[in-house]
Order: sequence, then structure tokens, then C-alpha cells
Amino acid sequence: MTEQKRILIINRGEIATRIAKAIRELKHIAVGVWTDNEPHATHLEYCHEWVRLSGKTNAETYLNVPNIVKLIKEYKIDAVHPGYGFLSENTEFAEQIEKLGVVFIGPNSRAVRLMGDKAISKQCAKEAGIPVVPGSIGAINTIDEAIKIAKDIKYPVLLKAVHGGGGRGMRICHNDQDVKNNFEAVGREAKAAFNNGELLVEKFIVNPHHIEVQILADKRGNVFHFFERECSIQRRNQKIIEEAPSPFIGEDEALRKKVCETAVMLARAVGYDSAGTVEMIMGEDKSFYFLEMNTRIQVEHPITEEITGIDLIVCMIQSAFGEDLGIPSQEWIKRTGHAIECRICAEDPITMLPAPGEVQAFETIFPQGTRFDHCLYRGLKVTPDFDPMVGKLVTKGLIRSVALRKMRAALDGLLLEGLKTNIPLHKIILNDERFVKGNYTTGFINENKPNAKVNVDVDYQKIYRILAGIEARKMGV
Repeated sequence: MTEQKRILIINRGEIATRIAKAIRELKHIAVGVWTDNEPHATHLEYCHEWVRLSGKTNAETYLNVPNIVKLIKEYKIDAVHPGYGFLSENTEFAEQIEKLGVVFIGPNSRAVRLMGDKAISKQCAKEAGIPVVPGSIGAINTIDEAIKIAKDIKYPVLLKAVHGGGGRGMRICHNDQDVKNNFEAVGREAKAAFNNGELLVEKFIVNPHHIEVQILADKRGNVFHFFERECSIQRRNQKIIEEAPSPFIGEDEALRKKVCETAVMLARAVGYDSAGTVEMIMGEDKSFYFLEMNTRIQVEHPITEEITGIDLIVCMIQSAFGEDLGIPSQEWIKRTGHAIECRICAEDPITMLPAPGEVQAFETIFPQGTRFDHCLYRGLKVTPDFDPMVGKLVTKGLIRSVALRKMRAALDGLLLEGLKTNIPLHKIILNDERFVKGNYTTGFINENKPNAKVNVDVDYQKIYRILAGIEARKMGV
């Protein structure tokens, strides 16, 4: 074991809590940050030390590299874990950390740079012999160029940001006029979100499945995969339900092996040395193509942990310090059971738009086999400053139907007052025949419109009655 290190967590919410727990397990010192608009954040109670990251906006705090560097020097920090979002895939930040002689708990900055640019990552994948979605290799500069490529690869196509993620900077185009109408708008959206307005044109795969492979590599040349996740339930190109393994791949172990080994090939090709995710798009004929690589831990990593028994955050920290991961071979990693994750977001379940509010009461009545990573507490104010996700509800069963049954029970037992959430939407989706059969694609929400079936009033009346009963019992009534 390496000597005790001081690890700064440059993040908030449930992922900061998750990281702090892993740091404690490894007997290092977890240093958390608090900001002026979130001085009582839940992750702080899991940290050994708290330091102030001055400012209120994200630009002033979690994205303020000079201030973070100042904290690193002032508090004699040995390593930094960025979590996901914020600076987790920022090449300049990773490079600055390395220059300070501080360990960046993530991949080396070269891998971040190669995979952070969608055009470059696509070229790397192509050179490594990995199938890529037909389309432009590099960024395109004009509408005419975009239309020419679109005609060559045939409509529909996807206009998407070279630098991007989270479903932003992306539009489907079915003809030349769509390209003309969307080109500048997508560029502006990309510029606003990622400070880079460059675009790619890619073939839009009809009835696609979003399949991703969890990989983990160390600094000793070892690269492992931890099987795949199905992430096809999305709204606005953002995932809200994930499961592992993929019900679409199902019992096709030859396909599963091919997909997972392809992800390992890419990781090796770019000298990867941390936890990461290789994302694929899979057509209805089960052909698959490389989409992108996320050079960080993913929101949905818990379902992989549940089916493999591997703590990915702990391994990520060990890898950063050059330690042995304790994994003798790929064959040693086994898959058991099925896990499902529902992202609990403070948003209107009908419009699926963020709905800020304050948590007035919070209780959980969960079945066995439930995991809830969250940042909730009574009095929590959910504001537009951060992503609306407030928790990740995970259930595991020996088979998929059991995991589904447990998730339905867990959603019924997650009781929140004062905050509008997407829990009613999750309930509709989990009872939909297509979802139950595992026969769904990324178009599920647009095609089935489960949000139109939500009856919010009835659902919330039930919650209020249950919460009132719990409070009454606490008072001895």
C-alpha cells in the first residue's frame, strides 16, 4: 500500500460522497470543497477536511483552475479526483495538475486530449481497426461541406459538436434543408456549452442501441473490461435509465465478447491508464460502431460494480498511484446477475425539464438489493446552478425480472416532498411492455411518449399520505 495521501475532491453531490468513501477505505485523507452557494453539501460529512472554494457560480468555483491550483498548493494536496462533469475531461487541467507534481486521478493528459476531441478520437479508432460511424473524420466548416458529406453517406445524418457530451450540440437532419436550418444553431449551442463550435457530420443509425463498455487500466500495461451497459433510455440525448448487462445483446456471448474486446483494443491504442468508458452505437442488425470514449468515471458506474463486485472508484485511485489492482486476468472478472439504475432528477415528469425546489421531507422504504447514491437531505435547495440529478437508484437481482421488480418497489419507497422529480416517469417506463421485454432503442421516449401517461396529482397525494404517516409515528401519534 502507498503512503497516506491528501486527496482533493473537485466535485459535489453524490459522486463526491462516493469518492470520499473510497478514499477513506484506502486510508487516505479526503479533502472536500464547499462553495458560497452550497456551504452544507452532504459530501462534506464523509470528508476528513473541508476547504472553501470561493465563489457562487460554476465558473467561479468548480471550473476556476487558478483557484483550484491555489488550494492544491495551500493545503499540500497530493492528488486530485475530479469525479465526472466539471473539469474531469479538461486536458489543460490534467496537464496543469501533472506539472505541479500532483497526481491526477484519471487517465494521463495525452489520453484525455486524444479522446476528448471527437474528430481525433474517431481517427484514433479508425487507425486501431475499430469500426466507426460513417461520416466526416475531421471538423467541417461550411453548410455546403456538411450537405456533400450527408449526401455521400445518405440521410438521415447527425450534426454534432466535436467537443461535447450530455446530449448537447446534436441535431438529426433528414434532408438538405434540415442541415441548412440546424448548422449554425448547433454550432452556437456547441460554442456556448463547450467553448468550441466545430461540428461533425455522422450517419444517423436507425433504431439504435446505446451500448457502452466499462474499462479499467493501470500504469503497468494492464487493460481490463467489466462488460457492457445498455443506456438506450434517453431524453434529449441524455440517459435516465441504464442496465447491465444489455438485454439487447442478451445471451449472444460472442457479440458481447467482440464488443468488449473492441473497447480494450481502443484503450490500449491510446495508452489508457484509468477507469473509462467506450461508447458504441449498435444497429438493429447488431452491427456496432465506435461513438466516443469518456475519459472519466461514468454516472452509471454503480450497475457495473453491482454485477462484477469490483469497486471502480477504489481501483481508479489505486491505478493513479501506480498500485497493483489485484486483478490477475480478464478471465478472473465474472458477471453475476442483473442491475438497473434510475437517475432521480429534479425535473417535471411530463415536460422532462428541470424543476428547482426545496426538499421538505425525505424517506426511503427500499427492498433488499437496493443501492441509493444521493445528495438529498431535508432542506436541500435544488437550484439551476447544477445538473438536476439528485440521486441514482440501483437495484440488483439474480435475473432481470427480479431487478425490475425490486426497482418498481424501490421507486414506490422513495418518498420526497417539496421537490418535483421524474419518479412518476420512471414508473411508467418500467411498466411499459417494450421495456419489460428489453425491446427498446434510443427512440423509446420519443416514440412511446411515456411522459404523456404520467398522472402526477395521484402520485403525489399518495406520497404526502405516506410521509404524513411516517412523521406521525415519529411523534408517537
